[in-house]
Amino acid sequence: MQITNCTLADIEKISELYEVARQYQKIKSATIWPIFSHNLIETDINEKRQYKIIIDNEIACIWTLTYKDPQIWEEKDNIFSIYIHRIATNPSFRGQNLVAIIIKWAKEYAQENNKKLIRLDTVGKNLGLISHYEKLGFEYLGLFDLKDTSELPEHYHNAAVSLFELSV
Repeated sequence: MQITNCTLADIEKISELYEVARQYQKIKSATIWPIFSHNLIETDINEKRQYKIIIDNEIACIWTLTYKDPQIWEEKDNIFSIYIHRIATNPSFRGQNLVAIIIKWAKEYAQENNKKLIRLDTVGKNLGLISHYEKLGFEYLGLFDLKDTSELPEHYHNAAVSLFELSV
């Protein structure tokens, strides 16, 4: 197993994993992600913020990391946090608790970069994700209505957001 940055050669696979996640969200009756543009994915890759777990030469899981998130975290946004977004798991690797591996990696990454908090969010009150993130050590901070979603993907528009935080 290896954790590394995604490359431009991964764009099609990343898009495919996002589409698989969208279909899974439909089955689970969860909030469905919009289709993320290749331009957005390319920007994340070029800024070295799109990561992947590789197992047996196959992308098993992807996620994006940001260093600020003011539209979601509003006045709680700070320079001492990292923010994880858009975790998507290859169906061939579901059930292997890859999110726990991401969080272990994120703790090390945060410490190396003098960050104090790892933060996550999910749209709505997804009880399954809330429970999963709490089992990984995150504190569920509650459900919040966002004031300004103009620069966020459309699934955040007119929706409450569950926020999570983990001290490093």
